[in-house]
Amino acid sequence: MTTNIQLNPRGETFFLNLRFLLIICVFVGNAIEPLIKDMAAMHTLYVWIFTFHMPLFVFVTGYFAKANLLGQPGRKLMLQIGLQYVIFQSLYSILDVTIFKVQHIQHSFFTPYLLLWFLASHLCWRLLLIIMNKWTPLQQLALSLALGVLVGYLQVDGAWLSLSRTFVYLPFFIAGYHFSFGYLKKIITPRIRLLTLVLAVVMLGGVALWGNQLDAGWLYGSMTYAQLSHHEWYAGLYRLALYALQFFAAVAFLSFVPLQESKLTDLGRRTLYVFLLHGFIIRIAAVSPLYNYVTNMAASVMLIIGAILMTLLLSHSFVRKWTSPVIEPSVQWLLDLERRTLRPFGTASKH
Repeated sequence: MTTNIQLNPRGETFFLNLRFLLIICVFVGNAIEPLIKDMAAMHTLYVWIFTFHMPLFVFVTGYFAKANLLGQPGRKLMLQIGLQYVIFQSLYSILDVTIFKVQHIQHSFFTPYLLLWFLASHLCWRLLLIIMNKWTPLQQLALSLALGVLVGYLQVDGAWLSLSRTFVYLPFFIAGYHFSFGYLKKIITPRIRLLTLVLAVVMLGGVALWGNQLDAGWLYGSMTYAQLSHHEWYAGLYRLALYALQFFAAVAFLSFVPLQESKLTDLGRRTLYVFLLHGFIIRIAAVSPLYNYVTNMAASVMLIIGAILMTLLLSHSFVRKWTSPVIEPSVQWLLDLERRTLRPFGTASKH
């Protein structure tokens, strides 16, 4: 089994910048979701965001996983992800029942709560990559694509244990893990940036014209083909076509990402805080009268600006200072417990 890989400093800067831009997209996308049925412009923006933001977020997560996939750092991080899941699955469920009074949501540790699917899937992506660690990158990617297509045929609820999203997005995690920043540096020239910017505009126009014909369930990655009302034997071809769309959309979005270190880079180190906390703000907004006043383009633009400002606020260092015990809980006690439990059997790890 290979050792963990040291990240390229410039690559780390680029992907931190990308990560922060993506978390803005996550917040904005969730903020405008209640508007997409009544406002065509918001529907276009929403679908456009969903063509790239989760695939790229998984890709970035895979890239950073190369620094701590294996050994003690990897075990420690997986324990922390599991603890984060338990904490926030409990918090969101309790608040839904006691304060927000949200109906028709299943509260179970086996069904990740809305955005928490990412934690459950992240844990599985790491485990799957460790299992495939001795395979070549091409073999890993080929298998992950096959699994991403085949999982849609299963006659189960795709949301159970985040099963569908785990396999649908696995190719992006593996691609990110094996991605070389040196290659990106060679191809990101001013000419290529201009071409990808044009591609992004063209795709936005395409979404505006034909976005209503695409069932958003395909973009979520959480539904089986049967749940999407596709029972054809060739339904998997639609997912392959979607992979192609997501690939081009992701490449197009990269044209917006700066290579240089900036304030974005520092903010990109705290995107986990935005991700786990912004759901509370979205839920508060949903149960408040806020959306009663967002009935025109000016108000919707103000809503988007508000989402961006809240992203900046949740990325602030003081938020990390006050919430880190919950967002990044210590797992040393779990490692100590494991060591004490295994000591009588003579199998305790030596660190």
